[in-house]
Order: sequence, then structure tokens, then C-alpha cells
Amino acid sequence: MKSSNTHKGAALLIIVFSLIFLVIAGRFLYIETTSSVEGVNLKKWAEKARTSTYEIDADRGKIFDKNGMVLAYDRPTYRIYAIVDPAYSDNLEEPKHVTDPEKTASVLAPLLDMDETEIENRIEKGIDEGRFQVEFGTQGRELSQDKMEEIKDKKLSGIQFEEEAKRYYPNGMFASHVLGFARTQDGKIKGITGIEKQMEKYLKEKKGKISYERDKYGTKLLDPKEVMTKPDDGENVYLTIDQKIQTFLEDAMSQVDDQYHPQKIMAAVMDPKTGQVLAMSNRPSYNPNDIGDVDNWYNDLISYPLEPGSTMKMFTWASAMEEGVYKGDQLYKSGSFKVTKNSAEIHDYNQTWGKISYDEGLQRSSNVAAAKLMWDVLGPAKFRNYLSDFHLDQPTGIDLPGEEKGKILYERPIEKVTTSFGQGTTVTPIQLMTAATSIANDGKMMQPYVLNKITSSENGKTIKKTEPNVIGKPISKETASKMRDLLGTVITGKHGTGADYKLSDFSVAGKTGTAQIPGAGGQYMYGHQNYLFSFMGMAPKEDPELLMYVAVKQPDLAGDESGSEPVSYIFDTVMENSLHYLDIQPDKSNDQQVKEHSIEDVSRLTPSKAEAKLKETYKNVTVIGKGGDVVGTLPEAGTTLLTDERVMIITDQPAMPDVKGWSLRDVHRLAQEFHLRIETMGSGYVTKQSIDPGTRLKKDGYLVVELEPPQ
Repeated sequence: MKSSNTHKGAALLIIVFSLIFLVIAGRFLYIETTSSVEGVNLKKWAEKARTSTYEIDADRGKIFDKNGMVLAYDRPTYRIYAIVDPAYSDNLEEPKHVTDPEKTASVLAPLLDMDETEIENRIEKGIDEGRFQVEFGTQGRELSQDKMEEIKDKKLSGIQFEEEAKRYYPNGMFASHVLGFARTQDGKIKGITGIEKQMEKYLKEKKGKISYERDKYGTKLLDPKEVMTKPDDGENVYLTIDQKIQTFLEDAMSQVDDQYHPQKIMAAVMDPKTGQVLAMSNRPSYNPNDIGDVDNWYNDLISYPLEPGSTMKMFTWASAMEEGVYKGDQLYKSGSFKVTKNSAEIHDYNQTWGKISYDEGLQRSSNVAAAKLMWDVLGPAKFRNYLSDFHLDQPTGIDLPGEEKGKILYERPIEKVTTSFGQGTTVTPIQLMTAATSIANDGKMMQPYVLNKITSSENGKTIKKTEPNVIGKPISKETASKMRDLLGTVITGKHGTGADYKLSDFSVAGKTGTAQIPGAGGQYMYGHQNYLFSFMGMAPKEDPELLMYVAVKQPDLAGDESGSEPVSYIFDTVMENSLHYLDIQPDKSNDQQVKEHSIEDVSRLTPSKAEAKLKETYKNVTVIGKGGDVVGTLPEAGTTLLTDERVMIITDQPAMPDVKGWSLRDVHRLAQEFHLRIETMGSGYVTKQSIDPGTRLKKDGYLVVELEPPQ
């Protein structure tokens, strides 16, 4: 007979198990009715688990020059990865994962320039850790299309690619400090310097997104509940930079850099009537496609305050003229000058001129003339006011990041005097150029700018446009005209220091500068080449269309070479070619002018006859093709071209020409005509090409050219 305790125990267990059952049943009933566990909605969780979401790429806005030549755009690159999860190949006839890590590593190693063991270890580790896929670090990213296709041809199981955008600059080092560069950060391209940074608000893209429900094999369900957000491309930015003038500048600077090895070169070309910067470049420079060891990230034209030297004198003379106290034929005693009995003595570089006029003093670049004109004739207080009127004590407001301003040293009498001839006080080159627009532009001082307009990438409509901005009128039209005439005598006068800056076809007004450079201890350096040699010039003199500044710091000069030689080479080459390119009529007669002609229509001639005909006028004529019929020329018939520019004859059987010795501009014209994808390395003129001469040209072909500065 069972005891009462046994019955009680059994009853207690029944009650406990009943309670447990009720709790579990209640829990299941709760989950069934609410579809929720611990605050997690199971229905939504399941939907999320079977939903795939992918980003839809958008393009960052393009950057163009003022004429529509593309300077920066997104180019597709590829990231390689290896699928190592065997489950990915379930129910598939052929494996879609890596089945032979050793073989895969041996094939990929030379293609990725990686160690074979490293690749195999990455794959094996991924398999051991149960990962779905593995990647190959930086060497597995930013692969070109050619490299991706080369790897695909190996038919390695499990090797896949994902397309990624990379910012690309087709002209390499071209205007790199203006354009700046953008880099991919956290999956997004972001501007780091230059216009890429300044216009980030407009250039940046917004990726789209697509999501849908799928099964475990990645196949869409019958009702995938697809949702898509459209991508939004960045807007397009047009600069005031003119690709042709910039090319003139880059080529000339590269040649001087190669020959003289200076510490720095700074040069820019402006339209003084509008303030548009047409060209701007520095040395050292860099290629934004290949950021390695960069010697100078800064755009020195806007961020490098320097002692301007004698280029400052044009503003000292202009101030005295505007104040009505200047008499050009008035004599003064050159050689030396002391502001006060105890002050340092100011010296001319030549002590034997004796008494000369102030006009001659500017021609000879006399420091004593500048000092006496400012101190004795104009007065230091009024001169200080003019420094402000010329905006030499404030930034220009140019639409580029990183602008600095110099410092006007104007406390002690000696500082006031040395400022009059460009010593002690510092300014940036862009401050000097801005002030000089008033002399070139009949007294009106223009704000410099590089942003021409912003257009919609969707419909091409203009979103924003920069208009010329008059920021001051420090001198009158009459004073500006008189100053241009006087600055013209610096070039053509008997005692002028600017004889090297004469142009063949155009008159020039300008001022040379030879500024001392402070050494490590703050004392000025001495020696044949330890100077900043510079020139500020405008042409044609009567009605300047272009204003240009060039500075070369510490070039390697031979004993018989002057500092003006590298500076004048850049100025003369760029200014002469640019004025002809802009179709400015020469104001000097010269039988040896580089003339312009309209290209004849040779489409009815055979290639050989067309070539002979055009060679009667142009020095560089190239036939694009072998045999066949002539279908046109590049540039097209009727285009006005300088006699030393290249004309291409296009045939109906186009073949790759030998482009060795060609300029980058000509190569780009060829690439655009035949829709070639182009990659450049270096600057200057072509020395190597990836497509052999005579190869038939195909649309979307890939051309790589290497360039070097001229010897």
C-alpha cells in the first residue's frame, strides 16, 4: 500500500509539469499570435534574413576645362576576391569556390605581383575559419580592366571581381595643384585637395540601393518585394583653365625644371579683364593618379608668401603717378640712400649711374629710386594706403582651398623703405597678379577665379556660374595707361632690365624681379643663383589680353647664365603661343611670325596627295591609316591652326600612328576621335606607346603612353 507521501509527491510533480507545459504552450501561443520574441519581430527578422541589398554605383561629377576637355572623371577598376565556402557550390554542376588553393596561388601570384605562399595562406586561413570569401589586400584592388580580363581568362574557380570607381586624371601631372585629387574613403570618393575639395558639395555622388527577397541560393523569390532607390550622380564642374594654354605652360616649366633643377617654379596666366585663371602650375608637382612621395602638396601660387623683389616697384610707381606727384624726368642721385642717420643704407646693384631720372630708375630697377620716390615724393603714409588699395594686405578670395596672404612689414622706417622695392614685406604670387590686373585693365582690379560654371549631370543645365568681379579701382585709366607705357620701356628701353622678355609679334609691359632669399639663420643668402628670379608681364602692351607671372627659385646657373634665362624661356614661350592661339592680332611686324591658316578640305584626295598638300602649309602632318580613302582631318576642315601645330588626316582604314615625340594634347585629340581609353605616365612628350604603330584602331581600345620632358 502506497504511503500518502507518495501520492502527494506524484500530485506535486503533476502540478509542476502542468505548469511548465502551460508556460511553454502559452509561450508558443504568444509567439504564434504576436510573431515576436524578446522584442524581436520574427516576421521582420525572417524577411531581413532572406533580403539581399546591393548598392547601385553613382558617378562623381566630372571636371572640365573651359572648352569642355575632361580633366577628371571616375574610371572603373576592379577588386579581386576568392570564394572559399564549399556550400556556395551546392547543387551546381561546376564548383564556384576555390577547390585547389595551391594552383590558384601559383597562377595569381605573378599577375598580382604577390608572393605565392601569401596567397595560398590567405585562402587556407579563410577555409579553416569557415569564411565565405577572402581578399588580397591593396594588391588585389584597383586592377585595370585589362588585368581583370587577363585573370578571368585563366578560368580559376572561385575567383570573382567587384567593380569599383577610381578617380582618374587623364592628363597626369597637368594642373595637379589646381585640380587637387580625390580618393576612395569608406567606399566613397572624397575630394582631398584643390578643386576636388573646394567643389565637394557639387561633385559628390549619392549611391542608389536595391533590395529584394531571395532563397538561400540567392535566387529571387516569385514575389521578391523589390525596392530601389535611384543613384544620384555628382554635378559637372567647368574651370576657367584652358587646356591648350595650360599645356604650353606645363611643357615650358618641365623643360626648365629638367634643365635648371630649381628649388621651385611658380607660374600662372590670367585674363586681366575678367580675372579668369587660364593656366596655373608649380614645380615640384605630382601626378594625382599615383600619389607616392610628393615633395610639395601646396599650390605655391596661392599659399607661398614670398618677398616679391622688384616686381613690387610697379605698384610704387603707380601709387606716385595716381597721387599726382610723379615726374618721370626728375633726376635723383642713384647709388645709395639712408632713411635716417642711424638706419641701414640702401644700395643699387650698380653704384656708377650717378644722377638719373625716375623713369630710367624703373628701367634699371633701382632700389634707391623706389626708396626716394616712396619716402621723399609720395610719403610712407600714403604709400601704405595704396598697398591696401591694391589689396596687397589681404587674401584675394580666389576659389581654391588653402589661400594664404603675406605680411606687410611697416613699423620701422627701414621696413617702410624696403617694402617699396619688395624686400622684407611678403605677398603671394596671386596677390601680386590681382594687384597687377588694375594696371592691365584700365584701373579696374579683378578678383581671380578658377570656377567657370557648374552644370547638372542630369540635364546639362547651368546650376551656378561665376561672373567677373571688380574688387577695387586703386588707379585711374590714365595712370594705368601711363604705367603700361613706362613698363614697356623696361623691355625695350636702352637701360631696361627686361630685354629677354621681348616677343616676336607682341609688345610687352612688365617688370623683372630678383629677390634675395632668407637663409636658415634669417640672414639673406648670397651667391650667383641664391635668388628668386621673377617677371610680371602683360601683352599686348596697349590693351593687354593676358597677364602672366613667372618665378624660379634657386636655379642651377652656369657662370655665364643670368637668372632671367629660365624665367624668360617660360614667359616668352607661353605668352607668344597663347596669344596666337587666342587669335590676338600681333601689334609688331615681323616677317618670321608663326602664322595661322585655315585647314583645307582634302577629303577628295588620296592619303598621299592629301599629306603632300597639307605639308605645304603645316610642319606636322600625320596620316591615320594605310591606304583607303580620306574621310576628313583632325581638326576638321576650316579650322584655323598655327603652322607648327599637328594636323591628322583620317582615312576609312584607321591604324595606330607612331606617336613618339607627340605632345599629350595631340595624343588626347587622337584618343577622343577614335574613342580610345587612355592612360598617361609622366609629362612632356611621348617616348613609349602600348599600341604598336600600324595596329588597326578599335573603339574602346586601351592606350598607355609614357612621356618625358624634352632634352
